[in-house]
Amino acid sequence: MPDQGCPSSGEQAKRHAVAQLRQAILWGDMAPAQRLVEDELAERFGVTRAGIRAALIDLEAQGLVERIHNRGSRVRVVTVEEAVAITECRMVLEGLCAAKTAATADDAQLDRLAELGRAMTKAVADGDPLTYSQLNQELHTRIQEFSGQWTAVALLDRLNSQLVRHRFQLELRPGRSQRSLIEHLALIEAIRARNPESAEAAVRAHLTSVIEALRG
Repeated sequence: MPDQGCPSSGEQAKRHAVAQLRQAILWGDMAPAQRLVEDELAERFGVTRAGIRAALIDLEAQGLVERIHNRGSRVRVVTVEEAVAITECRMVLEGLCAAKTAATADDAQLDRLAELGRAMTKAVADGDPLTYSQLNQELHTRIQEFSGQWTAVALLDRLNSQLVRHRFQLELRPGRSQRSLIEHLALIEAIRARNPESAEAAVRAHLTSVIEALRG
């Protein structure tokens, strides 16, 4: 249903369309390779075709949409090998963020990471992979935020948006949450010990495990 509080044209309309489309893609409401018909999207989001077209250009730059010659746009398909390559890039950037957080985080920030670790442990014990997935993402987000490495954070935001479907499918695999939890608790412990080298190594160990699971 169109948002009655949003103008149908102009920069604000484009930003609205970008936000709505991005959410639909990331949450799986729009499947990989699904065609994105401008008229339908304009009606759905209550903006002009020009606003939708501008939004699709922005989302193409973010790696979420691809334009097919003479066929319009579709939700971009991320192959397993591409997901592996993206995860290898994440390894470097997230390792940097974890090391910086270990070196600079204050006591309140370290306590927040510990709280997330306890909540993740409970979610696994309760057999609740959806809650675990949400907490997993929050942990990564908080570590990036606490690092203050905003250039790395911006790059990671773009990389991670392309991996949502793969990561969600991995986290629903039997036994994956249990292994992932052990890796994340090791990361939290290294950061709370204020050991940058161990924190970076823990990120690399975790994402190496993710790559193995993607290929498995």
